[in-house]
Amino acid sequence: MIEFADWGYYGLFLASFLAATVVPFSSEVVFSAMVFSGLNAWKCVLVATAGNWLGGMTSYYIGRLGKLEWIERFFRIKKEKIDRFLVKFQRFGDWFVFFSFVPFIGDVIAVAAGFFRGRWWVVAIAMLLGKFVRYVVWMYVNDFIL
Repeated sequence: MIEFADWGYYGLFLASFLAATVVPFSSEVVFSAMVFSGLNAWKCVLVATAGNWLGGMTSYYIGRLGKLEWIERFFRIKKEKIDRFLVKFQRFGDWFVFFSFVPFIGDVIAVAAGFFRGRWWVVAIAMLLGKFVRYVVWMYVNDFIL
């Protein structure tokens, strides 16, 4: 993962995108490496947010295709797990996607939002806000460590 840091902001974007899709790793490691190497922290927040948001929206659109075999193969998410999120979507609506930044369940939330035909514009806004808040908090955690 640290090799992404060698590519600067492009590496951060790619790492953040992949972390929100099929590659199981944390983009926070790359984010921290960038900030610790002296790159602008706010620019890192914006780049990481953009990459992670686009990766999450990719997951949303894969879910929207509704092909369970793709979802199970690429995301390793079983239909039963998606069905469990239906209750949450019915209760909280599309804004539940705000929590797509949460490790381990974030991909499931994004895919389920697509699978259950969440309104794309609400999903996009909620996901963008959640991802942005995540990286802002992480930026301040890194600042505290420095």
